[in-house]
Amino acid sequence: MIQKIEKEGMFLSNQGWLESRFHFSFAEYRDYDNMHFGVLRVLNDDIVHPMSGFGMHPHENMEIISYIVDGEITHKDSMGNERILKRGDVQYMSAGTGLMHSEYNNHPNEDLRLLQIWILPPQKGMNPIYGDISFDADERKNKLLHVISNEAGHGKVKIHQDANIYVCELESGKEIDFKIAENRQIYYVQIEGDSKLNTIHVSKSDAVKIKDEKALHVSAISKIHFLFIEMKS
Repeated sequence: MIQKIEKEGMFLSNQGWLESRFHFSFAEYRDYDNMHFGVLRVLNDDIVHPMSGFGMHPHENMEIISYIVDGEITHKDSMGNERILKRGDVQYMSAGTGLMHSEYNNHPNEDLRLLQIWILPPQKGMNPIYGDISFDADERKNKLLHVISNEAGHGKVKIHQDANIYVCELESGKEIDFKIAENRQIYYVQIEGDSKLNTIHVSKSDAVKIKDEKALHVSAISKIHFLFIEMKS
């Protein structure tokens, strides 16, 4: 099963300083038929305008990953962490028993674009953890970069849930394949460009749900940038 979710059908939120495309029910978007895909609970494609951001606010009992697409994000949290992250960087928080954090775009004239990903934890009440990592662009150029896995996996960042996140920037005309194990499924996000995914055409900001398939084949029609989450069915 390959189900394309076109960007035009996603919920758009505009707070003035923040423009968001919600892939799943979130905030003012309430849809009880679109609450999650496997352990993937939230995927927001956010644009934060210059000199604005999310003030200090709480989270608990969620694995939270931010993937920076463009611009830079300034993070501060109640654990004492303070970081500035840029394109291709990954930030991870296991909110667990609870923490406070803020995220700002402090650049005077450039937008910040990021994918905010929430993954359900295997249990509640875990100790909070923060981590971030920077990647060179060559690490994801024309190949899959395994950025997230569970503790036993091979991702550069470890989370508590059995889920994997891969990213790639693929040049026009290039192709890439990923074997899908039995009883596993994928949520794919086209961050930039146009591609053919197995048998369907996918454009910027579209998404695809993939279940009961043996392989993912991505062919770049233009230069593309994509991310996908692989998890249990």
